[in-house]
Amino acid sequence: MSPSFIGRQAELKQLLELKEKNTASFAVVKGRRRIGKSRLIQEFGKHFEQYYSFIGLPPEKHTTISHQLNEFSRQIARQFNTSFARYDDWSDLLWAVGERLLSGKILLLFDEISWMGSKDPTFLGKIKNFWDTQLKNNNKLIFVVCGSALSWIEKNILSSTGFVGRISLTLTLGELALFDCNRFWPKNISAYEKFKVLAITGGIPKYLEEVNFKHSAEENIKKPGFSKGGFLVEEFDQIFSDLFMRKTVFYKQIVRALSTGAKEQEEICAALDIARHGRISEYLYELELAGFIAKDHTWNIKTGIDSRLRRYRLQDNYLRFYLKYIEKNLGKINRNTYPTGLLASLPEWHTIIGLQFENLVLNNRKSIHNILGIDGIVSENPFFQKGTRNSAGCQIDYMIQTRFNTLYICEIKFSKNKIGRSIIQEVQTKIDTLNRPKGFSCRPVLIHVNGVSDDVIDSDYFANIIDFGELLNCNTNGNRTN
Repeated sequence: MSPSFIGRQAELKQLLELKEKNTASFAVVKGRRRIGKSRLIQEFGKHFEQYYSFIGLPPEKHTTISHQLNEFSRQIARQFNTSFARYDDWSDLLWAVGERLLSGKILLLFDEISWMGSKDPTFLGKIKNFWDTQLKNNNKLIFVVCGSALSWIEKNILSSTGFVGRISLTLTLGELALFDCNRFWPKNISAYEKFKVLAITGGIPKYLEEVNFKHSAEENIKKPGFSKGGFLVEEFDQIFSDLFMRKTVFYKQIVRALSTGAKEQEEICAALDIARHGRISEYLYELELAGFIAKDHTWNIKTGIDSRLRRYRLQDNYLRFYLKYIEKNLGKINRNTYPTGLLASLPEWHTIIGLQFENLVLNNRKSIHNILGIDGIVSENPFFQKGTRNSAGCQIDYMIQTRFNTLYICEIKFSKNKIGRSIIQEVQTKIDTLNRPKGFSCRPVLIHVNGVSDDVIDSDYFANIIDFGELLNCNTNGNRTN
């Protein structure tokens, strides 16, 4: 792999396994904007004799089917080094592509496929015919479609009867793991400084590529986030214009409501001052598919079965940072009058970075499993218990239940100073409040990034104390480098 290609080894391996088949393959790769879908396929393309990539025009207000067809026609001329020919129908255009792909080891990519076909109700039927009559006849060909509009792909391709039995592989790309994020930094940078950047970017490859890691974390956040025309200043509106195939203010209102913390659906409706209705569930589902929010189920400890109680959490670190700090200062930013200063001077910064740190931990939970050596997981998630007349409510940052009747009570703490002894009583109160069946053991776990005091260590209270910063010095999933 080229030095600039970071992570995605597991996904690349799955794609490469398609080459071992004796038949053509149809694959779908999806994920949020900036997650690295096209870059992954580009790397995959290095293993082919011929690699052709086509992309649709962004769905602007005045973009028509004719515009898409003309752009695709021009791309055909460039890709196949032939003269430009105008096509007025997708069937003719796709046939012109297919007749050039009859033999040889070929990778064909249709990037942002929803852009190509969203305004033509016959487009997907013609893609199906394109596959059935031409592409699948070359047993060394792999056809990949990519897209960021995940709800559109789910509805129109993955759940469509027209494509049943035709798709060999579906990949959904998430954020890069921390041990891959670490490869963006030069040596000798502290985990604390890395986490300050990751608190804004998460593990989104494009955001990390925009950072100049020779500069401090504060400078790297100020330039793209608090300067006129900065990458992170412009990104928010582009996300919502590109990813959802319909215009609605509710997408932005929902993420805004979740920026202060996780909420149940009823609480979201209350924050938006709307009655609960079917559409809110649809909007939440689409935001979840896009990877911007997570639906955290609590569960019945006795049975291990998910309960009907669930909370929605804003799991995209960039969105929260934008809503809390960039959006309310857009006037100053656009006038280039935003004051300089450290991140610590931002209002409520320590509260917000705590939520951002929780996201990083939860997005890397497999590493926690490896560090703890846990086997036989029944359920795992942020856990909450509602208060009743007879018992108090409680909320646990992250809980893991195993088939050995053990509950790992994980407390996630981000602090600029070492964590003191008061954390012990804080966690014990949660354990005492938790309603659990007889015979269940609780093992408290502390997950931190900037150190704990000696008296916390000497107390021997925690079954494990995990310095999450160690994952930024790992070369495998939770395995420390020497």
